[in-house]
Amino acid sequence: MAHVGATLQELGIAPHWIEARKLVAHREPPSLVVAHTGLAGREFLLTPQAAAAWLSMQRQARADQITLALVSAFRSVARQREIILEKLDQGLSIDTVLESVAPPGFSEHHTGRAIDIGTSEDSALEEVFETTPAFQWLTRCAAGFGFRMSFPRDNPSGFVFEPWHWCYHEDPV
Repeated sequence: MAHVGATLQELGIAPHWIEARKLVAHREPPSLVVAHTGLAGREFLLTPQAAAAWLSMQRQARADQITLALVSAFRSVARQREIILEKLDQGLSIDTVLESVAPPGFSEHHTGRAIDIGTSEDSALEEVFETTPAFQWLTRCAAGFGFRMSFPRDNPSGFVFEPWHWCYHEDPV
């Protein structure tokens, strides 16, 4: 993860910022599988365990007449850097970007266990997801499949509320 330090410096993210937010570094997993092939052949990758849990959870939601769709899954450190650069190119400040995007090396998406969920594959990742039947179902049922919402309101990491972002944990709550 030595290259992460150089990337953080390139983006203007000081080490004390990482420490202040108590962010944990995340490594990319050794093994990923296709959890879903979506629009235009886009592959959503997860660890084998997270993929199995996702598919089981999605199947149960469907049986309960709830639509859960993958909007995002595994994301490499390099892709995380690109996302931040794209937002900076749009004129956003690094402080604004870091309210909703983890620095490269510190995103749960790097683990292959984090997913962004919508009600369709092209769902916007917006706070309004909290008002959907899908979110209500996840709140009641996701833990039974090993998924936890990572960024509730006023979370200690300082990220905005992300009702769509859930991460698989093998250990029970």
